[in-house]
Amino acid sequence: MVNFSKTRKVVVIGTGFVGSSYAFALLNQGITNELVLIDLNRDKAEGEARDLNHGMPFGSPMKIRAGDYEECRDADLVVITAGANQAPGESRLDLVNKNAKIFKGIVNNIMEVGFNGIFVVATNPVDILSHVTLEVSGLPKERVIGSGTILDTARFRYLLSEYFQVDSRNVHGYIMGEHGDSELPVWSHVQIGGVPLDRYTNLMDETINKDMTNLFENVRDAAYHIIEQKGATYYGIGMGLARLTRAILHNENSIVTISTLVQGEYGLDDVYIGVPTIVNEYGVRQIVELQLTNTEQQQLRESAALLKEMTGKALEAIKEE
Repeated sequence: MVNFSKTRKVVVIGTGFVGSSYAFALLNQGITNELVLIDLNRDKAEGEARDLNHGMPFGSPMKIRAGDYEECRDADLVVITAGANQAPGESRLDLVNKNAKIFKGIVNNIMEVGFNGIFVVATNPVDILSHVTLEVSGLPKERVIGSGTILDTARFRYLLSEYFQVDSRNVHGYIMGEHGDSELPVWSHVQIGGVPLDRYTNLMDETINKDMTNLFENVRDAAYHIIEQKGATYYGIGMGLARLTRAILHNENSIVTISTLVQGEYGLDDVYIGVPTIVNEYGVRQIVELQLTNTEQQQLRESAALLKEMTGKALEAIKEE
Protein backbone atom coordinates (compact mmCIF):
# COMPACT_ATOMS: atom_id res chain seq x y z
CA MET A 1 0.00 0.00 0.00
CA VAL A 2 1.22 3.49 -0.87
CA ASN A 3 1.52 5.91 2.05
CA PHE A 4 0.31 9.35 1.01
CA SER A 5 1.50 12.49 2.79
CA LYS A 6 -1.50 14.40 1.45
CA THR A 7 -4.79 13.71 -0.27
CA ARG A 8 -4.22 12.98 -3.93
CA LYS A 9 -7.45 13.53 -5.77
CA VAL A 10 -8.14 12.46 -9.34
CA VAL A 11 -11.31 13.36 -11.22
CA VAL A 12 -12.22 11.38 -14.34
CA ILE A 13 -14.51 13.03 -16.88
CA GLY A 14 -16.25 10.30 -18.86
CA THR A 15 -16.97 6.77 -17.63
CA GLY A 16 -16.97 4.96 -20.94
CA PHE A 17 -14.58 2.12 -21.73
CA VAL A 18 -11.41 4.22 -21.36
CA GLY A 19 -12.48 6.11 -18.24
CA SER A 20 -13.64 2.99 -16.41
CA SER A 21 -10.55 0.99 -17.46
CA TYR A 22 -8.35 3.81 -16.16
CA ALA A 23 -10.27 3.91 -12.87
CA PHE A 24 -9.88 0.15 -12.52
CA ALA A 25 -6.11 0.45 -13.11
CA LEU A 26 -5.86 3.20 -10.46
CA LEU A 27 -7.63 0.98 -7.92
CA ASN A 28 -5.51 -2.06 -8.75
CA GLN A 29 -2.25 -0.15 -8.47
CA GLY A 30 -3.16 2.02 -5.47
CA ILE A 31 -1.97 5.18 -7.23
CA THR A 32 -4.35 7.70 -5.68
CA ASN A 33 -6.53 7.82 -2.58
CA GLU A 34 -9.52 9.81 -3.83
CA LEU A 35 -11.22 9.17 -7.16
CA VAL A 36 -14.30 10.95 -8.49
CA LEU A 37 -16.17 9.84 -11.61
CA ILE A 38 -18.18 12.37 -13.66
CA ASP A 39 -20.39 11.52 -16.59
CA LEU A 40 -23.36 13.07 -18.41
CA ASN A 41 -25.09 9.82 -17.51
CA ARG A 42 -25.02 10.12 -13.71
CA ASP A 43 -26.40 6.59 -13.29
CA LYS A 44 -23.47 5.20 -15.28
CA ALA A 45 -20.98 7.03 -13.07
CA GLU A 46 -22.79 5.83 -9.93
CA GLY A 47 -22.77 2.26 -11.18
CA GLU A 48 -19.07 2.32 -12.02
CA ALA A 49 -18.23 3.80 -8.59
CA ARG A 50 -20.30 1.15 -6.84
CA ASP A 51 -18.74 -1.68 -8.83
CA LEU A 52 -15.20 -0.39 -8.15
CA ASN A 53 -15.92 0.02 -4.43
CA HIS A 54 -16.96 -3.61 -4.21
CA GLY A 55 -13.41 -4.57 -5.20
CA MET A 56 -11.90 -2.48 -2.40
CA PRO A 57 -11.25 -5.44 -0.07
CA PHE A 58 -8.93 -6.84 -2.74
CA GLY A 59 -7.11 -3.57 -3.48
CA SER A 60 -5.75 -0.49 -1.74
CA PRO A 61 -7.85 1.85 0.43
CA MET A 62 -9.36 4.55 -1.75
CA LYS A 63 -12.42 6.79 -1.69
CA ILE A 64 -14.36 6.34 -4.93
CA ARG A 65 -17.58 8.14 -5.76
CA ALA A 66 -19.60 9.72 -8.55
CA GLY A 67 -19.76 13.50 -8.54
CA ASP A 68 -20.21 16.69 -10.52
CA TYR A 69 -17.92 19.45 -11.79
CA GLU A 70 -17.71 21.05 -8.35
CA GLU A 71 -15.42 18.13 -7.40
CA CYS A 72 -12.77 19.56 -9.74
CA ARG A 73 -12.19 22.56 -7.48
CA ASP A 74 -9.57 20.84 -5.28
CA ALA A 75 -8.49 18.05 -7.67
CA ASP A 76 -4.80 17.47 -8.31
CA LEU A 77 -5.55 15.89 -11.66
CA VAL A 78 -8.52 16.03 -14.03
CA VAL A 79 -8.37 13.32 -16.68
CA ILE A 80 -10.69 13.77 -19.65
CA THR A 81 -11.73 10.61 -21.47
CA ALA A 82 -15.17 11.85 -22.62
CA GLY A 83 -16.08 12.50 -26.22
CA ALA A 84 -17.32 10.89 -29.39
CA ASN A 85 -15.77 7.50 -30.15
CA GLN A 86 -13.70 6.59 -33.19
CA ALA A 87 -15.90 4.56 -35.53
CA PRO A 88 -14.63 1.68 -37.69
CA GLY A 89 -12.79 3.13 -40.69
CA GLU A 90 -12.69 6.61 -39.15
CA SER A 91 -9.32 8.24 -38.54
CA ARG A 92 -8.57 10.04 -35.29
CA LEU A 93 -8.42 13.30 -37.21
CA ASP A 94 -11.99 12.78 -38.49
CA LEU A 95 -13.10 13.39 -34.92
CA VAL A 96 -11.64 16.90 -34.74
CA ASN A 97 -14.53 19.32 -34.90
CA LYS A 98 -16.98 16.99 -33.19
CA ASN A 99 -14.85 16.59 -30.09
CA ALA A 100 -13.42 20.12 -30.06
CA LYS A 101 -16.90 21.51 -29.43
CA ILE A 102 -17.59 18.92 -26.73
CA PHE A 103 -14.30 19.82 -25.05
CA LYS A 104 -15.00 23.53 -25.01
CA GLY A 105 -18.03 22.90 -22.83
CA ILE A 106 -16.29 20.40 -20.55
CA VAL A 107 -13.20 22.56 -19.94
CA ASN A 108 -15.27 25.69 -19.32
CA ASN A 109 -17.33 23.81 -16.72
CA ILE A 110 -14.16 22.65 -14.98
CA MET A 111 -12.48 26.07 -14.95
CA GLU A 112 -15.62 27.82 -13.67
CA VAL A 113 -15.29 26.04 -10.30
CA GLY A 114 -11.70 27.25 -9.83
CA PHE A 115 -9.69 24.21 -10.92
CA ASN A 116 -5.95 24.86 -10.65
CA GLY A 117 -4.40 21.43 -11.07
CA ILE A 118 -3.16 19.45 -14.06
CA PHE A 119 -5.23 18.37 -17.06
CA VAL A 120 -4.55 15.03 -18.73
CA VAL A 121 -6.37 14.59 -22.04
CA ALA A 122 -6.97 11.12 -23.48
CA THR A 123 -9.81 11.72 -25.95
CA ASN A 124 -8.93 11.54 -29.65
CA PRO A 125 -7.58 13.25 -31.61
CA VAL A 126 -5.55 13.75 -28.45
CA ASP A 127 -2.89 16.14 -29.72
CA ILE A 128 -5.47 18.56 -31.08
CA LEU A 129 -7.81 18.30 -28.11
CA SER A 130 -4.90 18.95 -25.75
CA HIS A 131 -4.27 22.22 -27.59
CA VAL A 132 -7.99 23.05 -27.40
CA THR A 133 -7.85 22.40 -23.63
CA LEU A 134 -4.86 24.73 -23.30
CA GLU A 135 -6.62 27.52 -25.18
CA VAL A 136 -9.95 27.21 -23.36
CA SER A 137 -8.50 26.71 -19.86
CA GLY A 138 -5.85 29.44 -19.95
CA LEU A 139 -3.58 27.26 -17.79
CA PRO A 140 0.20 27.17 -18.33
CA LYS A 141 1.27 24.66 -20.99
CA GLU A 142 3.12 22.63 -18.35
CA ARG A 143 -0.21 21.73 -16.78
CA VAL A 144 -2.06 20.59 -19.90
CA ILE A 145 -0.83 17.17 -20.98
CA GLY A 146 -2.08 14.79 -23.64
CA SER A 147 -1.61 11.03 -23.47
CA GLY A 148 0.19 11.45 -26.80
CA THR A 149 2.16 8.43 -28.00
CA ILE A 150 2.46 6.78 -24.59
CA LEU A 151 0.38 3.83 -25.81
CA ASP A 152 2.03 3.69 -29.24
CA THR A 153 5.42 3.53 -27.52
CA ALA A 154 4.18 0.69 -25.29
CA ARG A 155 2.90 -1.19 -28.35
CA PHE A 156 6.26 -0.64 -30.05
CA ARG A 157 8.20 -1.98 -27.08
CA TYR A 158 5.85 -4.95 -26.72
CA LEU A 159 6.08 -5.99 -30.37
CA LEU A 160 9.87 -5.60 -30.37
CA SER A 161 10.03 -7.72 -27.21
CA GLU A 162 7.91 -10.42 -28.86
CA TYR A 163 10.03 -10.39 -32.02
CA PHE A 164 13.37 -10.60 -30.21
CA GLN A 165 12.07 -12.67 -27.26
CA VAL A 166 13.26 -10.20 -24.63
CA ASP A 167 11.28 -8.86 -21.65
CA SER A 168 9.51 -5.68 -22.80
CA ARG A 169 10.83 -3.86 -19.73
CA ASN A 170 14.33 -4.25 -21.19
CA VAL A 171 13.35 -2.85 -24.58
CA HIS A 172 13.57 0.91 -25.00
CA GLY A 173 12.36 2.99 -27.90
CA TYR A 174 9.97 5.78 -28.79
CA ILE A 175 7.11 6.47 -31.12
CA MET A 176 6.94 10.22 -31.74
CA GLY A 177 4.64 12.62 -33.55
CA GLU A 178 0.87 12.48 -33.89
CA HIS A 179 -1.00 9.79 -31.99
CA GLY A 180 -2.24 8.55 -35.34
CA ASP A 181 -1.38 7.87 -38.94
CA SER A 182 1.60 10.25 -39.24
CA GLU A 183 3.47 8.97 -36.18
CA LEU A 184 7.04 7.71 -36.60
CA PRO A 185 9.29 5.09 -35.01
CA VAL A 186 12.59 6.47 -33.76
CA TRP A 187 14.71 3.52 -34.90
CA SER A 188 17.93 5.40 -34.17
CA HIS A 189 17.21 5.26 -30.43
CA VAL A 190 15.85 1.72 -30.03
CA GLN A 191 17.89 -0.24 -27.50
CA ILE A 192 17.67 -3.77 -26.14
CA GLY A 193 19.34 -4.05 -22.78
CA GLY A 194 21.21 -0.83 -23.54
CA VAL A 195 22.53 -2.16 -26.86
CA PRO A 196 21.51 -0.14 -29.96
CA LEU A 197 19.20 -2.15 -32.21
CA ASP A 198 21.48 -2.00 -35.25
CA ARG A 199 24.30 -3.53 -33.20
CA TYR A 200 22.03 -6.03 -31.42
CA THR A 201 20.66 -7.37 -34.71
CA ASN A 202 23.34 -6.39 -37.25
CA LEU A 203 20.63 -4.56 -39.18
CA MET A 204 22.12 -1.88 -41.38
CA ASP A 205 18.84 -0.02 -41.95
CA GLU A 206 15.68 -0.84 -40.01
CA THR A 207 13.59 1.38 -42.30
CA ILE A 208 14.01 -1.02 -45.24
CA ASN A 209 13.93 -4.27 -43.25
CA LYS A 210 10.63 -6.00 -44.07
CA ASP A 211 10.10 -7.42 -40.57
CA MET A 212 10.76 -4.10 -38.87
CA THR A 213 8.56 -2.24 -41.36
CA ASN A 214 5.71 -4.68 -40.70
CA LEU A 215 6.28 -4.38 -36.97
CA PHE A 216 5.91 -0.60 -37.05
CA GLU A 217 2.83 -0.81 -39.27
CA ASN A 218 1.25 -3.09 -36.66
CA VAL A 219 2.00 -0.42 -34.04
CA ARG A 220 0.58 2.41 -36.13
CA ASP A 221 -2.53 0.50 -37.21
CA ALA A 222 -3.17 -1.33 -33.92
CA ALA A 223 -6.20 0.79 -32.99
CA TYR A 224 -7.87 0.16 -36.36
CA HIS A 225 -7.43 -3.61 -35.98
CA ILE A 226 -8.68 -3.66 -32.38
CA ILE A 227 -11.67 -1.43 -33.18
CA GLU A 228 -12.58 -3.73 -36.06
CA GLN A 229 -12.31 -6.76 -33.78
CA LYS A 230 -13.92 -5.54 -30.54
CA GLY A 231 -15.27 -2.05 -31.16
CA ALA A 232 -12.86 0.05 -29.06
CA THR A 233 -9.44 0.11 -27.39
CA TYR A 234 -9.31 0.77 -23.66
CA TYR A 235 -7.18 -1.58 -21.53
CA GLY A 236 -3.83 -0.43 -22.92
CA ILE A 237 -4.62 3.28 -22.73
CA GLY A 238 -6.18 2.79 -19.27
CA MET A 239 -2.88 1.41 -18.02
CA GLY A 240 -0.91 4.09 -19.87
CA LEU A 241 -2.95 6.80 -18.15
CA ALA A 242 -2.36 5.09 -14.81
CA ARG A 243 1.39 5.12 -15.51
CA LEU A 244 1.28 8.82 -16.33
CA THR A 245 -0.78 9.52 -13.21
CA ARG A 246 1.79 7.75 -11.05
CA ALA A 247 4.60 9.79 -12.60
CA ILE A 248 2.75 13.02 -11.80
CA LEU A 249 1.34 12.30 -8.33
CA HIS A 250 4.51 10.59 -7.10
CA ASN A 251 6.76 13.35 -8.51
CA GLU A 252 8.84 10.75 -10.35
CA ASN A 253 10.55 12.92 -12.97
CA SER A 254 9.93 10.03 -15.36
CA ILE A 255 10.40 10.22 -19.12
CA VAL A 256 7.19 9.39 -21.00
CA THR A 257 6.12 10.09 -24.57
CA ILE A 258 3.23 12.46 -23.96
CA SER A 259 1.71 15.21 -26.06
CA THR A 260 2.92 18.63 -25.01
CA LEU A 261 3.31 22.07 -26.56
CA VAL A 262 6.63 22.37 -28.38
CA GLN A 263 8.04 25.87 -28.69
CA GLY A 264 11.32 25.59 -30.54
CA GLU A 265 12.24 22.03 -29.59
CA TYR A 266 13.00 19.80 -32.60
CA GLY A 267 12.70 22.92 -34.75
CA LEU A 268 8.92 22.92 -34.24
CA ASP A 269 6.73 25.67 -32.84
CA ASP A 270 3.30 26.06 -31.27
CA VAL A 271 1.96 22.55 -31.77
CA TYR A 272 0.97 19.75 -29.39
CA ILE A 273 2.80 16.59 -30.44
CA GLY A 274 4.11 13.35 -28.90
CA VAL A 275 7.71 13.70 -27.69
CA PRO A 276 9.76 12.19 -24.83
CA THR A 277 9.11 14.42 -21.84
CA ILE A 278 10.16 14.56 -18.18
CA VAL A 279 7.01 14.66 -16.03
CA ASN A 280 6.64 15.38 -12.31
CA GLU A 281 4.13 16.83 -9.82
CA TYR A 282 4.18 20.17 -11.63
CA GLY A 283 3.34 18.56 -14.97
CA VAL A 284 5.83 18.92 -17.82
CA ARG A 285 9.32 19.67 -16.52
CA GLN A 286 11.28 19.40 -19.75
CA ILE A 287 11.09 18.06 -23.28
CA VAL A 288 13.89 15.60 -24.03
CA GLU A 289 15.47 16.43 -27.40
CA LEU A 290 16.82 13.31 -29.06
CA GLN A 291 19.32 13.55 -31.89
CA LEU A 292 17.20 12.33 -34.78
CA THR A 293 18.32 11.17 -38.20
CA ASN A 294 17.48 13.41 -41.15
CA THR A 295 14.68 11.05 -42.15
CA GLU A 296 13.20 10.99 -38.64
CA GLN A 297 13.40 14.77 -38.35
CA GLN A 298 11.61 15.17 -41.68
CA GLN A 299 8.89 12.71 -40.65
CA LEU A 300 8.41 14.62 -37.39
CA ARG A 301 8.12 17.92 -39.28
CA GLU A 302 5.50 16.43 -41.58
CA SER A 303 3.51 15.07 -38.63
CA ALA A 304 3.67 18.45 -36.90
CA ALA A 305 2.54 20.27 -40.04
CA LEU A 306 -0.51 18.03 -40.31
CA LEU A 307 -1.37 18.53 -36.63
CA LYS A 308 -0.89 22.29 -36.86
CA GLU A 309 -3.27 22.53 -39.79
CA MET A 310 -5.97 20.43 -38.09
CA THR A 311 -5.50 22.25 -34.76
CA GLY A 312 -6.08 25.55 -36.52
CA LYS A 313 -9.40 24.23 -37.85
CA ALA A 314 -10.41 22.98 -34.39
CA LEU A 315 -9.60 26.31 -32.75
CA GLU A 316 -11.60 28.13 -35.42
CA ALA A 317 -14.52 25.77 -34.83
CA ILE A 318 -14.70 26.55 -31.12
CA LYS A 319 -14.41 30.31 -31.75
CA GLU A 320 -17.41 30.21 -34.06
CA GLU A 321 -19.68 28.79 -31.36
